[in-house]
Amino acid sequence: MIDIKLIRENTDLVKENIKKKFQDEKLKLVDEVKELDVKVREVQVKADNLKADKNKKSSEIGKLMAQGKKEEADAIKNEIAKMGDEIKSLEAEQEEFNKKIKDIMMVIPNIMDPSVPIGEDDSKNVEVQRFGEAKVPTYEVPHHADIIARFNGLDKESAGRTSGEGFYYLIGDIARLHEAMLACARDFMIDAGFTYAIPPFLIHSDVVTGVMSFPEMEAMMYKIENEDLYLIGTSEHSMIGKFKGQIIDRAELPIHMTSYSPCFRKEGGSHGLEERGLYRVHQFEKQEMIVICEPEESMEWYEKMWKLTVDLFRSWDIPVRQLECCSGDLADLKVKSCDVEAWSPRQQKYFEVGSCSTLGDAQARRLGIRAKGEKGTYYLHTLNNTVVATPRGLIALLENNYQEDGSVLIPKVLQPYMGGKTKITPVK
Repeated sequence: MIDIKLIRENTDLVKENIKKKFQDEKLKLVDEVKELDVKVREVQVKADNLKADKNKKSSEIGKLMAQGKKEEADAIKNEIAKMGDEIKSLEAEQEEFNKKIKDIMMVIPNIMDPSVPIGEDDSKNVEVQRFGEAKVPTYEVPHHADIIARFNGLDKESAGRTSGEGFYYLIGDIARLHEAMLACARDFMIDAGFTYAIPPFLIHSDVVTGVMSFPEMEAMMYKIENEDLYLIGTSEHSMIGKFKGQIIDRAELPIHMTSYSPCFRKEGGSHGLEERGLYRVHQFEKQEMIVICEPEESMEWYEKMWKLTVDLFRSWDIPVRQLECCSGDLADLKVKSCDVEAWSPRQQKYFEVGSCSTLGDAQARRLGIRAKGEKGTYYLHTLNNTVVATPRGLIALLENNYQEDGSVLIPKVLQPYMGGKTKITPVK
């Protein structure tokens, strides 16, 4: 949610930003907000003038009563009562206007960073740089579901009976490798100076609408029936929500935390061949990072954060690239975002394993996350980034460390989490 001052003072900037996101249908919303904002201020002036008159007349009552002019005092009391009713009516009208403004402002996209490439959709995202050599071995790399099958490591059939499509059991060495990656990612982030947390996995609706746009919420979130609770789609939701309504001591900034959680998403399981295994599922686990910082520091943190994900994946012998998200692929709350994509030697292309975003003060404005400076309170900036989300991270590791005999090499940094194993060997 942007500052309404931008609409008052720089309407053209807001409209141009909407055009760059190819959302021309929202242009009229800017004019609607301007009109409503004028009405709010007009009503405020009327209410303030009435309150001043009411106070003035109230002070006259005592004097009239002291002079024995009861009838005149009663007449003023009646007049004051009518003023009170009118003030209440004006306040209700103002509240209604403000609600309309807020509802519209929640839909108007955040102002993008000037460096964001302009494009209609994700096909126009821009590769920035690659890390590690994207190799294709001389032998065939099977589909990850087939690799895992050789370890008896995946049971989607049983999960279908217990939970339905899009769920799974991980078993044996594959389950252990999955958890090893998460534990390694946790320790990697702690060593990088981030504070570790395990957050609530259920959050209220006002937190959900504080951290994401309504269309995203509807597409992603599972709601608990008859309760104001949603299952989180990422721990960023509850980690940013932790600071809702807080005025943070500037001495505590920047706040940088890393969090583990299971994640739950509605995304479907019928999108072609890649859905045969674990690429698109309803439940997965994730190590996340969030930062809350001074506005002038947010871009510096953005650069630090995505690079941490690159460094972690490279320690697992996985080639990756950074892909800059274009304007049409940028969620409305985001100022700038990039994906980290891992190399798939089987498909001979990259696929998304993480996303890094700076949201400016959009989430902070919605949730009331502020600090107090010399000129009063101000909104802080929030950022988030995937450390690793698995099973997607697991898919990348299996493919890039797969050997011709069907075994999978365990990267050195993961070996302590695997009981010292240097590789896992298929059972069939």
